[in-house]
Parts: sequence; structure tokens; C-alpha cells
Amino acid sequence: MASEELAKKLQRRLRLEVATQDANGVTLASDSPRTEAGVDPEEKSVTNNADTELSAKLTRRLGINEGTTEPKQVKVFNPYTEFKEFSRKQIKDMEKMFKHYDSGKDGFIDLMELKLMMEKLGAPQTHLGLKNMIKEVDEDFDGKLNFREFLLIFHKAAAGELEEDSGLLALARLSEIDVSTEGVQGAKHFFEAKVQALTTGSKFEAEIKAEQEQRKRMEEDKKQRRAAFKELKAAFQ
Repeated sequence: MASEELAKKLQRRLRLEVATQDANGVTLASDSPRTEAGVDPEEKSVTNNADTELSAKLTRRLGINEGTTEPKQVKVFNPYTEFKEFSRKQIKDMEKMFKHYDSGKDGFIDLMELKLMMEKLGAPQTHLGLKNMIKEVDEDFDGKLNFREFLLIFHKAAAGELEEDSGLLALARLSEIDVSTEGVQGAKHFFEAKVQALTTGSKFEAEIKAEQEQRKRMEEDKKQRRAAFKELKAAFQ
């Protein structure tokens, strides 16, 4: 209640100051600027803005105390409810990895820390490649990764939303965190499917190569037959 009384007193004081300024001709129309003697108009404007901002904050606080204004809801990030496709152990492992490479201990992995991570994982990236990696999951556009954005890397990898040449896919594959074995929604065997796709692609390439080799042999046989026919024809002539 003491805070309410203080807020009301401050509001009354502000209103009295504004009324006094109006009575003394300090508050003037914008088309005919006049100032008090010795008062910088720019400084006066800053002061008025600060008073208005303080008044708005006090009014909001009074509204919250009286129950007429809803307080702002702060959204708390819960990885276990937002990333339900991962087990608690997987999220704990990701958190451990995140904290390990967050050398600044500020809750973010910046460009240099990501560079070190990729080097340790055996997949070094160029400066541009690192920036593109961050850009793929940087939802707040601050140029670094928070823990939620770090989890998005594994989420996108498990869902098959990353390109084959993506540095993020390399990060997910080379880490010791297996996101393909425990109930990943819609992509439980994502990495196995990727391996199978690569194997199928290799077989397809092998078949094409075999056909090309066969055509090459047929062309060679054809040339040899032509050469033999020319020799035989020359012998008769």
C-alpha cells in the first residue's frame, strides 16, 4: 500500500508541475516557440518526455495493483515441452554440449565459439559458412545462438529440413547426440533413411557407369571390326 500512496503522490506532483508550467506560459504552441529565461528548449523537451514516461509507468503500476491492468506475461522457455520429440536425456546431452562450447558463459554461442565447435568436430567452416549456419536458425536475428536455437539444429536435422551440404547437418551428425533412436516424430530413423538414400544413389550411379562402360566396349568392338574388314578388303584388292 505504501507503494500505491507513493505512486499517487508522484502523479499529483507531476500534474501540479505541468499545470504550473502552463500557467507560467512555459508550455507553448509549436508554431510560435517561446522559452523561459535561461531554459534550453531541447533540455525542456527531454525533461517533459521523461516525466510523461514516468507517469505512464506509474499509471500502469497502479492499474496492476488495483487489478484493472493485466501484467505482461513473460514467456518461459521449457525445452521439455517445446521439443517433445526428444527425450530428457537427449536434451540434457544437448544442453551439456551447448554449455561446453559457450566459452563466454553468457548463454550464447557466437561466431567464434561456433568456429571452434566445428573445428573440434572435424568439420571446419569458412567465415561465410559459419554465418550461414547461424542464419538458418537465428530466430531473433542477433547473430548468435541461444539454447533454443541450438536445439532447433537437431530438430531440423531429425525432421529432414536441412540440406545435405548444410554445416548444421554436419554438426548434428558429428555430435555424440543421437536424435534418431528415441521417438523422433515422423523421422525416427532419419539418419538411417539418409544412409539408405545415399546407398541407393550410389547404386544408381554404379548402374549408369556400367552402362557407359558397356557402350564404350561396344564402340571399341565396332572399331575393331571395321579395321579388320578394311584389312581384309585391302588384301583382296
